[in-house]
Amino acid sequence: MADMAQVIATPFLMFNDQLESALKLYEEVFPASSCISATRDANGAVTSAEFTIGGQRFIGFNGGPHFQFSAAFSVSIMCEDQEEVDRYWGKLVEQGAVPGRCGWITDPFGLSFQIIPKRFRELMNDSNPAKVKAVVGAMMTMSKLEVAELERACAAVS
Repeated sequence: MADMAQVIATPFLMFNDQLESALKLYEEVFPASSCISATRDANGAVTSAEFTIGGQRFIGFNGGPHFQFSAAFSVSIMCEDQEEVDRYWGKLVEQGAVPGRCGWITDPFGLSFQIIPKRFRELMNDSNPAKVKAVVGAMMTMSKLEVAELERACAAVS
């Protein structure tokens, strides 16, 4: 496996002329998010940038309206606890993000995020398939993931 210092693959995202606004939103919502470098046009508008969201590097470009994001690509945000899930979810909704199902939320620029509590991953790794099925069933009824409800679903199975 490659050392993180040797990573050679970076997601490249095409924005609809909203890159600079997206950079500001990501910096406001997620820690370890910043613009590393940006290219500006003659009017001073950002046209491309290298940036991080939660420490993950991305390259962004203003490609115009013919490029659109889809749910086929999403950014998974691993959260320590319910408080962190609530904080990110709330900040994204305040900025105009659209909640989806099963922990998914789409930012105002069309990029999908999965806001996932670490506890969900732990419950999904249970050795009892019936418990995992119960957790998945509970998750399927949710928009924002709720740890207490996921744990109740798991505990209800013997």
